[in-house]
Amino acid sequence: MYKNYVFDLYGTLIDINTDEWDMALWEKLAILYKYKGAEYTAEEINKRYNEYVQAEKARIRKKFPEYTVIDIKIEKVFKKLFTAKGVKASAKEIDFICTAFRCFSTKYINLYDGVQDLLDTLKSKGKKIYLLSNAQRKFTENELNMFGLIPYFDGIIISSDEECCKPDKHYFDILVERYNLNRSETIMVGNDYISDIKGAYDSGLHSLYIHQSISPPIKGKLLADYKVMDGNVYKIKELIVS
Repeated sequence: MYKNYVFDLYGTLIDINTDEWDMALWEKLAILYKYKGAEYTAEEINKRYNEYVQAEKARIRKKFPEYTVIDIKIEKVFKKLFTAKGVKASAKEIDFICTAFRCFSTKYINLYDGVQDLLDTLKSKGKKIYLLSNAQRKFTENELNMFGLIPYFDGIIISSDEECCKPDKHYFDILVERYNLNRSETIMVGNDYISDIKGAYDSGLHSLYIHQSISPPIKGKLLADYKVMDGNVYKIKELIVS
């Protein structure tokens, strides 16, 4: 049926809940920075973080005016939080901060039931599997490793690396061009009716929408070729794997 299967990650393969608004997270982060000599209160580090995120977004928008949806490398923000206090942090220390931040902000994380069976089936049939995720590599790489997902993918594209996000057509084009994919032989699987499905539609790709509890409410036309509305990952195999 298809040769190339492109998956979204969060809400499609991985079920996750994070809370970056909880002040307990920022209290812990402030302590971590104090360990390294950068004095912050929880309120100050939260405020500075948000300011630096917006400044980095403005820089990327200026760098890539053709992109409609941009992303940043979050490690640059964590580094700037050190620099602002006159502290020089190593790349290893920044990596640790990224990991700790993600850990502290994650309420739960699991693979959806049926994901491993689906990926194993695709591999056994010689299909090509790709990841196209709106995500931070510094967060996502650990989670891909944790669930043993990396070996399944023939290509991984993460928005923070490209500084571009779904549903921007440029982001889908990066995938298609980098891996020389035939659009008519490629299907996008995702849980977001705009980012995944409309983005795929605008890029000339087929798509399957799977509705999960963390999917955004559908407020417009659902442009998917296939639909799984009850979150049952096993149904994906029935619909689009031959």
